[in-house]
Amino acid sequence: MLKAGIFILVCECFDLLLLHEIERYMAKKANSLKNSKKTSGSAASKRSRKNPFKPVIAFLKSEKFRKVAGLFFVMFSVVLFFAFISYFFTWQADHAVKPGEDARNWIGKAGRAISMIFIERWFGIGSFAFVLLFFMFGVKWLMKVTLLPLWKTTRLALLFMLWFSLSLGFLFGGSDNFSVLGGEFGKVYSDILSEYLGRIGAGLLLLFIGLSYLIFNHDFSFGFLKGLISFKKKQADPRKGNKPGKEDKYNTAEFAVDDEEDPDDDDDEFVKPIPTSDIDDEDDERPEQLIVLDPSIPKADPDPQNEEIEMTIETPKSNGDSAEEEGEEEETEHHTIDEPYDPWLDLPGYKFPDLNLLEEYGTDEITVQKEELERNKNRIVETLSNYSIQIKKIKATIGPTVTLYEIIPAPGIRISKIKNLEDDIALSLAALGIRIIAPIPGKGTIGIEVPNSNPDIVAMKSVLGSDKFQNTKYELPFGMGKTIANESFIADLTKMPHILMAGATGQGKSVGLNAIISSLLYKKHPSELKFVMVDPKKVELTLYSKIERHFLAKLPDSEEAIITDTRKVVRTLNSLSIEMDNRYELLKDAQVRNIKEYNVKFKARKLSPLHGHRFLPYIVLVIDEFADLIMTAGKEIEVPITRLAQLARAVGIHLIIATQRPSVNIITGSIKANFPARIAFRVISKIDSRTILDTGGADQLIGRGDMLLSTGSDLLRLQCAFIDTPEIDKLTDFIGSQRAYPDAFHLPDFQDEQSEGPSDFDPNERDELFEDAARIIVQTQQGSTSLLQRKLKLGYNRAGRIIDQLEAAGIVGPFEGSKAREVKVATEVALEQFLKDLDQI
Repeated sequence: MLKAGIFILVCECFDLLLLHEIERYMAKKANSLKNSKKTSGSAASKRSRKNPFKPVIAFLKSEKFRKVAGLFFVMFSVVLFFAFISYFFTWQADHAVKPGEDARNWIGKAGRAISMIFIERWFGIGSFAFVLLFFMFGVKWLMKVTLLPLWKTTRLALLFMLWFSLSLGFLFGGSDNFSVLGGEFGKVYSDILSEYLGRIGAGLLLLFIGLSYLIFNHDFSFGFLKGLISFKKKQADPRKGNKPGKEDKYNTAEFAVDDEEDPDDDDDEFVKPIPTSDIDDEDDERPEQLIVLDPSIPKADPDPQNEEIEMTIETPKSNGDSAEEEGEEEETEHHTIDEPYDPWLDLPGYKFPDLNLLEEYGTDEITVQKEELERNKNRIVETLSNYSIQIKKIKATIGPTVTLYEIIPAPGIRISKIKNLEDDIALSLAALGIRIIAPIPGKGTIGIEVPNSNPDIVAMKSVLGSDKFQNTKYELPFGMGKTIANESFIADLTKMPHILMAGATGQGKSVGLNAIISSLLYKKHPSELKFVMVDPKKVELTLYSKIERHFLAKLPDSEEAIITDTRKVVRTLNSLSIEMDNRYELLKDAQVRNIKEYNVKFKARKLSPLHGHRFLPYIVLVIDEFADLIMTAGKEIEVPITRLAQLARAVGIHLIIATQRPSVNIITGSIKANFPARIAFRVISKIDSRTILDTGGADQLIGRGDMLLSTGSDLLRLQCAFIDTPEIDKLTDFIGSQRAYPDAFHLPDFQDEQSEGPSDFDPNERDELFEDAARIIVQTQQGSTSLLQRKLKLGYNRAGRIIDQLEAAGIVGPFEGSKAREVKVATEVALEQFLKDLDQI
């Protein structure tokens, strides 16, 4: 009795608390209604009188009520859980309890009563679905955390409850000890089914319902039956079987990808259906959740046109990217008498990396709150209305870091007028990174991009695990991140065909490079792809040295595949030019136009290695800090880079260049002309943005991976996928631990003119001022042409010839770009002895 009294007292206190809150809200709303009657027109007062329950509805929508209701649901779900669990151990003892005795259930008499209602009289063991639903909705309302997709989970839980109750009632309805498993509902209705369909018919119907659910929701197949039939056939005819020594080499390219469901929209009170005709640009294979909001717009002078504005919020799915591809289909195999050549057989046991090597960051849910969308929408409309710009409709597309508000202005509004209000809208929203797209290409709308207050991190794992990447037919596919529509962006490097990447320090360039490299490592076999990596900073690309014998290329005499010395960079670029010329000769002999057609012919054994033909892997040149190379080597770097960018695409050599300084002396006109694909991270000024993209916008990004991709005419805003150093470490360890080639891929050897040494020196052709120049160089320890011009009052040509003679004699070192040449003679005494030895030659 004491427990019952306490329980009743708690319920009474809870009711009093709710009544107090309702009365307080009703009084508050009554005062606000009185004030609004004095200021608003007759139409508004009529609407307020028509809805007397508006204060109650406002209270039910309040944050406090949601938290209290959520806390109640969570605690009630815990009570149900322990009551149900206890019931299966104490139900027989509870039935034998006499009046006045305590119940054996862990929750007492209340737990016994609840368990008898839910389990015994209703749905049996299926009643545990109520525990899940109460707990899930309680956590959502209390902490605004979505554990599972609410409405989808609700539908599945109810289906689970009914089907299990019927199935267990069908199986154990006649047993005294196990009849509680299906509950009274399952027993009664299974008996009805058995009466009309018989025991066999009722069992088949329940089996049909269960299998239908598995087929529709989990793509269940009956492949085990097919395998059983084929196994029996093989036993019947033992002469037929697989040839020994053959393997399905393509099985190693399969990825273990977990299908993830996207959460449905959780704010049920704001959801109302939209006709299919009102949804624009939707993919039939990937339906999207749309919500329509009808908020009132707070303004000093209400305008009837603006009160009718609707905002459509579009929340596309994050991981359900469709497998539509724009790439070309694979070439048909050329059937010849011989077995087609397979480059994978060079490393037959190579295993592609698994997605479990990567980490998950952030969530796949849309984290933007409806209140934030409402606030931004109202401020945009209010700002535009202050300048007499009326809006017909607003549509919000929520992305991981940016929300795109597409507005349709009223007829007669000039687009340039809205474009000029960019700073005013940014001021009203109090946000950085506001960008106006007027108009959006391919749509009759104007876009306003507004950063989210709580941006989400796009994990590289979610991009590489998408269906779009897994099922792509691209030659060199790479995942860069996600668009504003929250779709994974997958592109083909062969179609770009070179990438120029620029941005300020710390804005995501190195992460972007790692995203491209890791994407290619996940998709290509070591025999199909080689990297030439240039890292003047010596710390960004060194992690990839573990895969040197798998994926890297270098000069034959080079010890390290990651190039950090400027002099070796010049040699490597010229070596790549030689490789390009050699490949063009092979393409000419094979009478094909590009590397794809050449490799198809070679695989079909239509090109003989005896005539110099070989399988050609793709080569990707990656330069992390291009500005440092231009400062130290200048034209020696720019000329081969420009030549490779102009000609190397057809032979499978592609360039990816990143720089921190997007100035005109670094990104020159000749370089920009041959790099149609440009990626701009956040920069400081509009001048830098125009240098990279030929247009503004990069200065308005928010940083941390926020980027603009220009492919010529289109400008796409993306959130770069994040991949951390430990993930790259695990990826390279996984690849490096496997069987590899004996050495890295060797590029053609190149010897520049300055590496010929002093053997070309002729003492009889020395300049008259040769010895004086040598003494000046040794005294100052500076091997500079300009120094000789000043000290000896010479012209540039003669001073340059003397420096060349000093280099040939071995007094100074080779040219090092903007740096002074190395002086190899330390003292004047050593120099005099050196000159005497030259005179004796």
